[in-house]
Amino acid sequence: MVLQFYSNENFPIAMVNLLRSEGHDVLTSYEAGQANQGIPDDVVLQYATATGRILITENRQDFIDLHRTAPNHGGIIIFKHDRDYAGKVRAIIDLLDKDSRTLENRLLRVMKQNIKAVGQIFFVQEYGKS
Repeated sequence: MVLQFYSNENFPIAMVNLLRSEGHDVLTSYEAGQANQGIPDDVVLQYATATGRILITENRQDFIDLHRTAPNHGGIIIFKHDRDYAGKVRAIIDLLDKDSRTLENRLLRVMKQNIKAVGQIFFVQEYGKS
């Protein structure tokens, strides 16, 4: 399934490129002419929703709060700030391959296990609206 993402301005371009290499459509805030303008996070989320895209970000708390207060949105995926870009992308791709539900009004957070583990060290947690 090809998904359409919108990355906010602090999202790593290396992850954008990895998602694109997996066949996904990623529009960056730079490409949309939305970068370096101090646009509030709620407007960023509104833009992603209006363009039919899932917001991808590393900005955790602001978007968790917006998820809980925004009436509707196209979906939010928050990635832990970590340089293992391939591991983070693999974790979300694996989940999306198994979960056929739409991401509309859902918030997924890709986090890193705090223990030394063999195999995948990232996992995905879903946050509710409350």
